[in-house]
Amino acid sequence: MGQKLKITGWVAAGAVAGALTTVSLQTVARGSLAPLPLEELQQLAAVFGMVKSDYVEPVDEKKLISDAISGMVAGLDPHSQYFDKKSFKEFKEGTTGRFVGVGIEISQEDGLVKIVSPIEGSPAFRAGLKPNDMITKIDDTAVRGLTLNEAVKRMRGEANTKVMLTIFRKDENRTFPVTITREEIRTQSVRGKMLEPGYGWIRLSQFQERTVDDFVKKVEELYKADPNLKGMVLDLRNDPGGLLDAAVAISAAFLPENVTVVSTDGQLPESKSVYKAAPEYYQRRSGSDPLRGLPAGLKSVPLVVLVNEGSASASEIVAGALQDHKRATVMGSQTFGKGSVQTVRPLGPDTGLKITTARYYTPSGTSIQARGIVPNVLVDETAEGSPYAILRMREADLDKHLTSGQGPEDKSPDREKAREEARKRLEAEALKPQQDRKTPEFGSDKDFPLMQALAQLKGQPVLVSKTQVERKEEKKEN
Repeated sequence: MGQKLKITGWVAAGAVAGALTTVSLQTVARGSLAPLPLEELQQLAAVFGMVKSDYVEPVDEKKLISDAISGMVAGLDPHSQYFDKKSFKEFKEGTTGRFVGVGIEISQEDGLVKIVSPIEGSPAFRAGLKPNDMITKIDDTAVRGLTLNEAVKRMRGEANTKVMLTIFRKDENRTFPVTITREEIRTQSVRGKMLEPGYGWIRLSQFQERTVDDFVKKVEELYKADPNLKGMVLDLRNDPGGLLDAAVAISAAFLPENVTVVSTDGQLPESKSVYKAAPEYYQRRSGSDPLRGLPAGLKSVPLVVLVNEGSASASEIVAGALQDHKRATVMGSQTFGKGSVQTVRPLGPDTGLKITTARYYTPSGTSIQARGIVPNVLVDETAEGSPYAILRMREADLDKHLTSGQGPEDKSPDREKAREEARKRLEAEALKPQQDRKTPEFGSDKDFPLMQALAQLKGQPVLVSKTQVERKEEKKEN
């Protein structure tokens, strides 16, 4: 059952990707408003009054209004959202890459919380917690029966407060308690290493405030290890997106100066924009150009970009820009297809509105929305194919999703039948012995797509997909 949950979580990465949007932050809303529909607003006020006076039990007025706003915004598309105090705080933590906790990456297995990896330098790291340790209790609460989110909430808290974790370490067959003092954690969105002499790998798991600086450091490390790099892999698989300026900066690191990275179009004048590979489009107000010290060779080193159905939003912007300018070979699976812009506008000191304000277009003018980026080379997840790819949700599968604006959708009637067959295969996979199960190990020599990317860079034969075809979600009308 634990492995089944693990595989299902991997398969569902595309759905998770839709939850994290590429955003721009604005503190001021529009200066003028369209005329208000008074009759409809009177009806809204009448309903509010009836619910307050006639409902079977008293209702909280603030909650009623909050729920009304949430419902209004949720009816627009899957990415527009009203933030109450709690969700606004969580959203800010997601974009900064900072939170208060113990500092572990976790998954769920057999009803327990499994430590995937302690974050280097975190309280958990210093306490000696290891990958594959199982958390059985958080303070006095048994973990079995909790959802992963519930477990996360119990481990997070205020800085300098303590939490006791009960750990079961399989390889030592012992259970022991560890008391950890919570502190602010900075998540690492950039990983990288030399795959072999001459070939580097950089993986971006999210586009956060610190991503560009961490990316620059990692590039410098790789060039220090080998100043004459022959090729590089930029791994954007399962990267759900993040901040727009970070996506523009990462693109600019590889592209000639001043070429178009992405354009946007919407109702507002400020939604009609072109973002270029130049410092003024990604540089933070108080800082200098974060890319100024990058090795000159990065502009010309042979480059492969790895993507899959979980690559969304900001990662699609980067892949699309590098593909359109023929700067990189994009390999993997067709991406998620989240090509819409969300602007976050505070409504007060601790609430806000995230609303879709524009669509994204690649430098060639193609909409990313509900279609995604189609790789130059389609590559399966394993040597045997991508048997579970059909189960991954993409933008076009989401209820009320925005169309590309470039024509009606063409949805395959056979898709649900293929999904059901894949579900059966997934259940059968979960029954196999541990050593026979196939799950991706990003960055290892068993990472099939990564090995194909390396072959591409070396000019060696690549095992192209046995199962994938472009999913044409949009057809242009004549």
